[in-house]
Amino acid sequence: TGNVGLGFVHGFGLKRGALASSVAHDSHNIILVGTSDDDMKVALGRMVEMRGGLVAVQDGQVRAELPLPIAGLMSDRPLEEVGAAFRELLHAAADMGSALRDPFTALSFLALPVIPTLKLTDRGLVDVSQFRFVPLFVQ
Repeated sequence: TGNVGLGFVHGFGLKRGALASSVAHDSHNIILVGTSDDDMKVALGRMVEMRGGLVAVQDGQVRAELPLPIAGLMSDRPLEEVGAAFRELLHAAADMGSALRDPFTALSFLALPVIPTLKLTDRGLVDVSQFRFVPLFVQ
């Protein structure tokens, strides 16, 4: 759509770096979380190069990645390779301070605007319970 949503999140626990995913239910737009604009830019660039997937970046370097070249949702690699790559992603996220067991799943559901409460869409932050957009800043 060309739309870019922006929001603040807490609970991921990241102390450094960025995580990016093309698995973002239900629209499957790109979703990123990070502590550094530069790392988020690197993660986005790598994801675009891979034509979809999951990426962990720290200090401008890709720490781990899982290409998902089939619609940005599925891999064409053997299960063993996919599992190993995903474990590397989880390890990298933990090293960057993530407090979550699986931050990539949490990230994907952050974009699902049909379950409560606040969700991030390509049109902005949505209060699903109230069926309204929420301003990022209040006066």
